[in-house]
Amino acid sequence: MIPAIETRGLCKQYRHVTALSDCSVTVPQERISALIGPNGAGKTTLLRLLAGLARPTSGEAKVLGDVPRQHPAFLAEVGFLAQEIPLYRRFTAEDHIGIGARLNRRWDAAFVRDRLRSLRIPLDRAAGSLSGGQRAQLALALTLAKKPRLLLLDEPVAALDPLARRNFLAILAEAVAGGGLTAVVSSHLLADMERVSDHLILLAESRVQLCDDIDTLLAEHHVLRGRRQDTTAIGKNRTIVQATHTDRQTTLLVRGDAPVLDPAWESDEVGLEEMVLAYMGQDAAPAESHLTTVGEEQ
Repeated sequence: MIPAIETRGLCKQYRHVTALSDCSVTVPQERISALIGPNGAGKTTLLRLLAGLARPTSGEAKVLGDVPRQHPAFLAEVGFLAQEIPLYRRFTAEDHIGIGARLNRRWDAAFVRDRLRSLRIPLDRAAGSLSGGQRAQLALALTLAKKPRLLLLDEPVAALDPLARRNFLAILAEAVAGGGLTAVVSSHLLADMERVSDHLILLAESRVQLCDDIDTLLAEHHVLRGRRQDTTAIGKNRTIVQATHTDRQTTLLVRGDAPVLDPAWESDEVGLEEMVLAYMGQDAAPAESHLTTVGEEQ
């Protein structure tokens, strides 16, 4: 089965600003991939390139085996939901359903109506009069109604309250579990995404830091704790992602397949949030400890 997404050396530059650099990612089909990173990391740029809304400066991208472009055959396979939730504020849900039917060849109007009724979202009220959670659910239902094979969501739950976020993500997970759909969801809310995602793309400083199944990434990373000591030997066959030193103790986040057999180190599993924050914080030293990152030592 071809990947849902495959990029190689993808770059996007706006004049003198590099929005995305040397981006190589692979997302298998029928996954929910969490696209995580700080502001300015290139998440929106990557989604726009995948949706065919922008052209790369260099490199290449394939979406379901096809080059992203503004062509009806490509657009029929991809649903893109921007952060600002693009709805006509004066139009009702029923109005939006009618517009979608005229623009999409595989449009499922009954799906939207059934979904909105189950969520108690009125079909005859203007979108602008709905709550933020209701507008997000309406936009998701409309996007799913075109029956895409790939769904690209840019911070879809950022402005929602916890219950609305949970409901939105539950419906997304249900849609992907039904088969034939892959979703890439950009979000700052790692705890929410952890509940529904099985794949991770981590961007920082406009570059890919991690891209793989979450279970695989967690299995490759470990936290090592021991007395304060030189870490040269540990770094020979593992990548030291982060090293924190106190007067008496050294704590390392390492990546590598080889087991740690040295009795001087205690090895623990790492959580997703701990792993992600370590990569995101590589350029920021905490105030109360001495932090070194990949390729650095004290």
